[in-house]
Amino acid sequence: MLAQQRNTLIAAFEAAAAAALNQPFEGVVTLEKPKDASHGDVACNLAMQLAKPAKRNPRELAQLLAEHVKANADCANLVDAIEIAGPGFINIRLSQTARVAVVAQVLEQGAEFGKSQAHSGETVLIEFVSANPTGPLHVGHGRQAALGDAMAAVMQTQGWAVHKEFYYNDAGVQIQTLATSVQARAKGLKPGDTAWPESAYNGDYIADIAADFLAGKEVKAADGEPVKGSGNADDIESIRAFAVAYLRAEQDLDLKAFGVNFDQFYLESSLYTEGKVEEAVALMVASGKTFEEGGALWLRSTDYGDDKDRVMRKSEGGYTYFVPDVAYHIQKFKRGFGKVINIQGTDHHGTIARVRAGLQACNVGIPQGYPDYVLHKMVTVMKGGQEVKISKRAGSYVTVRDLICWSGGVDESQPMLSQPEALTKGRDAVRFFLVSRKADTEFVFDVDLALAQSDENPVYYVQYAHARIHSILDQAEIDVAGLNNADLSLLGAPSELALLRTLVSYPDILSKAAEELAPHHIAFYLRELAGAFHTFYNAERVRIDDTALKTARVALLVAVATVLANGLAVLGVSAPKRM
Repeated sequence: MLAQQRNTLIAAFEAAAAAALNQPFEGVVTLEKPKDASHGDVACNLAMQLAKPAKRNPRELAQLLAEHVKANADCANLVDAIEIAGPGFINIRLSQTARVAVVAQVLEQGAEFGKSQAHSGETVLIEFVSANPTGPLHVGHGRQAALGDAMAAVMQTQGWAVHKEFYYNDAGVQIQTLATSVQARAKGLKPGDTAWPESAYNGDYIADIAADFLAGKEVKAADGEPVKGSGNADDIESIRAFAVAYLRAEQDLDLKAFGVNFDQFYLESSLYTEGKVEEAVALMVASGKTFEEGGALWLRSTDYGDDKDRVMRKSEGGYTYFVPDVAYHIQKFKRGFGKVINIQGTDHHGTIARVRAGLQACNVGIPQGYPDYVLHKMVTVMKGGQEVKISKRAGSYVTVRDLICWSGGVDESQPMLSQPEALTKGRDAVRFFLVSRKADTEFVFDVDLALAQSDENPVYYVQYAHARIHSILDQAEIDVAGLNNADLSLLGAPSELALLRTLVSYPDILSKAAEELAPHHIAFYLRELAGAFHTFYNAERVRIDDTALKTARVALLVAVATVLANGLAVLGVSAPKRM
């Protein structure tokens, strides 16, 4: 039901309960959509909730509640019939006027249909991707990018003010490994040589960085200052700065190809240069929740539910991974973000307890359970029936750019950004596929399926429904501007009623996806709506002589196309009108 219809029916049941029990009603009325459409449009179990405390037979109480609701004047144009089923379920069949009201609302609201201001005035920071600037973005980063961007969009539909942030781990051992890898290439070494560093990165991109560094080229990340290669292969610090800027610029291109933008890039190195890490350590020490043992500084994280205490500063010097994370989250909190969501791989599971423990030990007012985490599992890439594990450019993994190019049929001998149609197709497939499952489930990405123009390809299936509707509308010879006068009561065929039932659930799907931090609900919904449309298409015709019915069906299809486009937009996927 539409929100106003639901509120009217809830109020009617509340009044019915008060009348039936002859006392004020203080409970909660729950309305649900029956799994079987033959059971009606709405189900309510209020009678069974009230039966025991009221010491009444639940079926008799259900009948009494139903009579009160049917007699309620506010429900006159809302309820067509009420039936009692089983031990006391109340099944409600909405009136035709109520069922078709969703079409008029979609036509009126357009792109705003489904949105809510339930969280207006609230802010949330969503941190995702947050890759080390040591190589191109891999498919795991792609899953984070798709999840994070869709999650940000769906939360915005509920009124949240969303801040999207990318945290660069540009300090530590991996950055030093990057620098020594580029230095080795700059000195003429290559993987397999006797002097090649054992821990070095082996991808072709390392050779590209070294060549540009020696050539004195200039590189610049989107939010950084230009860095020029000095050409001095012995200057490891110059190499480090150039390599980080080079790879940040490369990751900017990956994100651009994927259609993902961030409000802010936050550098881990700044936490050290600005003294934020030392401040956080000092707070934890001052709290009395640390101790020294074996030359190392430890946090008593077991005091906060962790399974063991954790090393903060190693005996040989240097902080462990979670310490700058604690400092970073203190800064998030101080910047005014009371709600923070981190999207990371499941390999970060072990850091959750220690980061939260460190934040509590700092005693700066951060609530327990801060921040929230959404952990995603790995992505396996299949192509030609075989698992693909290695990208020549990356050396050891498949990159986001590989996946986009393969899924869109991009000619890799030409610049990717110069092929907008193929790029869009690849981006659409990758983004839709990577949010089509719960984050905590492993995902097999089938490149051949992404390329297929068939009903088996979920993004093609949904996009084709949208394009097919526009093809119908082009041939219908109905003035879309005059649809407000359509007689929607004529929409009574089974396939039309199924479309109406699916359309009206979109606002609830958005709300559920935001509440559960689960954008896969939207992907599931879009496939359901597309399926309902295809069923309608096979059952009914739009180009008919009955102008009134034709106009009503055109109005219905405009509403369906609008909601398909709205849902695809939330996922960052295009809604083509021609395919």
